[in-house]
Amino acid sequence: MSGGVDSSVAAWRMLEAGYDCIGLTLKLFSTDDIAPAASRGCCSLADVNDARDVAWKLKMPHYVLNFADEFREQVIRRFIETYEKGGTPNPCIDCNRFIKFNDLLLRTKQLDFDILVTGHYARIEKQGGRWLLKKALDAKKDQSYVLYAMTQEQLAHTQFPLGGMTKPEVREIAATQGFINANKRDSQDICFVPDGDYGRFMEEYTGKHYEEGNIIDEKGKIIGRHRGLVRYTLGQRRGLGVAANEPVYVTKKNQHDNTLTLGKESSLYTKSLIARDLNLIAFDRIEKPLRLMVKTRYLQQEKKALVEQTGPDEFTVIFDEPQRAVTPGQAAVLYDGDVVAGGGTII
Repeated sequence: MSGGVDSSVAAWRMLEAGYDCIGLTLKLFSTDDIAPAASRGCCSLADVNDARDVAWKLKMPHYVLNFADEFREQVIRRFIETYEKGGTPNPCIDCNRFIKFNDLLLRTKQLDFDILVTGHYARIEKQGGRWLLKKALDAKKDQSYVLYAMTQEQLAHTQFPLGGMTKPEVREIAATQGFINANKRDSQDICFVPDGDYGRFMEEYTGKHYEEGNIIDEKGKIIGRHRGLVRYTLGQRRGLGVAANEPVYVTKKNQHDNTLTLGKESSLYTKSLIARDLNLIAFDRIEKPLRLMVKTRYLQQEKKALVEQTGPDEFTVIFDEPQRAVTPGQAAVLYDGDVVAGGGTII
């Protein structure tokens, strides 16, 4: 129970279905240490109080679990390392993969409960002897992209009660039940960097200083100075600090010589990608090249592509049409209709 309306209504639905439930809220970090601006963000004291208030209203035991060490190692460390290597991380995927559906699921079993329930908008169904992860019925709220790393064991012990609902329906239930968070806004920010200044956060957290360097055009001409490569991502247009006669975008980050390359938007398009750290859900292996839909960013429509598994932990994607700003560190998630076939991390 994050303190938000979704997990609150998920709890209500499980109780209505006759399950014996307890509410668990995760303490992932100290806002005093790394996110003082998160007065109303995920994991704040206010969120814990909101979760406790809903649990009390539902007459359900509520506990706060300290997972700060695990979060620091599995999420924040990976976040920083990916930026330092020139990529753009997705910490929500890592949090789901390593914290919620690994560490928390293990704790759930230790507490003698069988099922972990969250407020994610996605669906889990069993087909034959295999568990499948599917998109939510509400396409606007679908969160299957950030859940692609789930395993068969995790899917077997997880339920998403909101997968067949819309957000207005969820808020209506919360209001009817008198939940304190019925009209609480959805969190849009990375929980441990609520102001969005990733560079500042990483410098304060690590004690490092990310060196300035040259901004160059695609011919190698120096046209400005950047404020540290970790502050930029592929496809970025705003906040570059360079005057140009036409729109320019970040097209390359070179860690070796600490340069940032700007160019035309057309330079951002590519027809292929390689991804590693493969996790497959719908089948054990991609035995031959498959026609699938592929999504490379959370807020992107999936695109037609040919997908081939090229190693035990690697696959390649060749798109029918060139795609914009395919970014290392992000996930390439594979869809077969509304079924999540699997996914991996773009390199």
